[in-house]
Amino acid sequence: MVLKINQQLINFAFPPKNLAELILLELKGKTKGIAIALNNQVIPQDSWSTTLLSENDSILIITATPGG
Repeated sequence: MVLKINQQLINFAFPPKNLAELILLELKGKTKGIAIALNNQVIPQDSWSTTLLSENDSILIITATPGG
């Protein structure tokens, strides 16, 4: 499965089924300070485990960084 994550095409041999699995793979499960948009729609964190992924989905992962 190919997913576009932060403007990069990534091919998964064992694709994540949902956004929660993707975060586990890509960010080692770090969820604090993370926002995700799937195909230009922001997905609330409590919906990540029920939001299924499909071939060629576009995902934007935004991570908050501390500091000024």
